[in-house]
Amino acid sequence: MTIDSELVFDGKIYKLKYSDADSFDELPRDRCKQIYAVCFLGDKFVIGWRGKKRAWGLIGGTIEKGEIFEEALTREIREESNMRILKSIPVGYQKVTTPSGEIIYQLRSCCFVEPIGEFVSDPDGNITEIKLVTPENYKTYFDWGAIGDRIITRAVELKHKLI
Repeated sequence: MTIDSELVFDGKIYKLKYSDADSFDELPRDRCKQIYAVCFLGDKFVIGWRGKKRAWGLIGGTIEKGEIFEEALTREIREESNMRILKSIPVGYQKVTTPSGEIIYQLRSCCFVEPIGEFVSDPDGNITEIKLVTPENYKTYFDWGAIGDRIITRAVELKHKLI
């Protein structure tokens, strides 16, 4: 499934094209900039409060130079939730066309996690609080439109493959 959308950020229009994906192998690695996940702990998933943006969202972040996708996901989940990934699977990706015409990719995964210990704070200071929510109630915290709905729905559909 694919979904086309637009996002206005700082007065500039970004074109988004979300696509379901069972693998990220075909994507140009140098253009893959972010990875976020629907991280299930039982039947709920973890969201984080981004204090600077003053918004709830999925856990994840930037893929650092030289990191493979799985390393970036593992690091970001640990840093932003103090949880460890037990298993993960791709959900899809967003192809983002910036106002300047640059194309980047944002990856989305589904995973099962377990706490390593108590969450205190993200070392980068991005996430200041985490919360567990049900898929049915996630829009109480954030609403990413049709793309967000598809990411959550597909993650719920795929989580049985992780058991």
